[in-house]
Amino acid sequence: MAIEIKVPTLGESVTEATIAKWFKKPGEAVKADEPLVELETDKVTVEVPAPSAGVLEAIVAKDGDTVGVGALLGTMIAGGAGSVAAPAAAAPVAAAAPVAAVAVASSTTMPPAPSAARLMADSGVGVDAGSGKRGQVLKGDVLSAIASGARPAPVAVPAPAAPIAPITVRPPSLPDDAAREERVRMTKLRQTIARRLKEAQQTAAMLTTFNDVDMTAVMALRAQYKDTFEKKHGVRIGFMGFFVKAAVAALKDVPAVNGEIDGQDVIYKNYYHIAVAVGSDKGLVVPVVRDADKLSIAGVEKAIGDFGRRARDGQLKMEEMQGGTFTISNGGVYGSLMSTPILNAPQSAILGLHRIEDRPVVRNGQIVIRPMMYMAVSYDHRIIDGKEAVTFLVRIKEMIEDPQRLVMDI
Repeated sequence: MAIEIKVPTLGESVTEATIAKWFKKPGEAVKADEPLVELETDKVTVEVPAPSAGVLEAIVAKDGDTVGVGALLGTMIAGGAGSVAAPAAAAPVAAAAPVAAVAVASSTTMPPAPSAARLMADSGVGVDAGSGKRGQVLKGDVLSAIASGARPAPVAVPAPAAPIAPITVRPPSLPDDAAREERVRMTKLRQTIARRLKEAQQTAAMLTTFNDVDMTAVMALRAQYKDTFEKKHGVRIGFMGFFVKAAVAALKDVPAVNGEIDGQDVIYKNYYHIAVAVGSDKGLVVPVVRDADKLSIAGVEKAIGDFGRRARDGQLKMEEMQGGTFTISNGGVYGSLMSTPILNAPQSAILGLHRIEDRPVVRNGQIVIRPMMYMAVSYDHRIIDGKEAVTFLVRIKEMIEDPQRLVMDI
């Protein structure tokens, strides 16, 4: 019995994905729940498992294709994995597939992909037939037409449902330079990062305030208890646990920093879901430590460590990156001295941490060397006043420089 393999529900606000790679080829046996294909969304990668044991019959959506929720990815024949009859049955289907595709293409034509439609509308370049399934025009087809200088007659493209920002088309490179260039399509994740950061800049009245913090006390505390901490909790103690707990305490003191603008209303959130930026091979992801106020420093460190490992393996779940109320980004692990972080919309503020370095400072009238770190808070000035932003950052500074405050809740 043939079984259709379709794109599963991908999560809140996610409507399409890109085929990253197929793990199986037509005719190959598969086991129940064995990964068949990897989908890349604008937030995470998702593996689609085989619904039962059997043989992969045909692949409909190929690597690189963009597919929507519920779209047909391929078909498989149910039955015992490794059966002889199933692969033989798959061969005629594969051979007949091109004929069927031609017949379908002759009777109907796929509309251009949304990205291709926008690019054609913005550039004025029309493409009659593309390289996608059933002649669908893809964005790459339009870019190729632009690069070749072709100007076919404009085609009718569906009007976008919402205003779309103009797309800047890069002029062709000189021939000598073009031979030394490599064009790589942006991943869904990178496209989303670019779009969301630009939207944050265009929407919010963003401003950044800075301060520095003396890390002496926290570093001494960490050095004193790091072996005992790791032995008891099974995780190394870092600095993020201290900063997350300090941020939660500061958010309680300055509620606007944990708020969000919704139309003409301000939503004050009486819960503390702290998003922590984590680097991965595919880009920056921001998993959320939920109810961080209810966790100990050890609990925060465990959660962040787990997120980091699974981010590198592409195993983060969609729901783990949603619902954050405030974000912390630590550019210091890459050597950053100072930066102005961009808001993680719809949040109203983000804390940027930087590298620790020994600097001369004045203490009790004496010049001494201390391990210092610059901190930055970018905030939406529409909801957070300058006084509130500075107060928030000073509260974090006070608690990091005197970590006993975290224990005493003062």
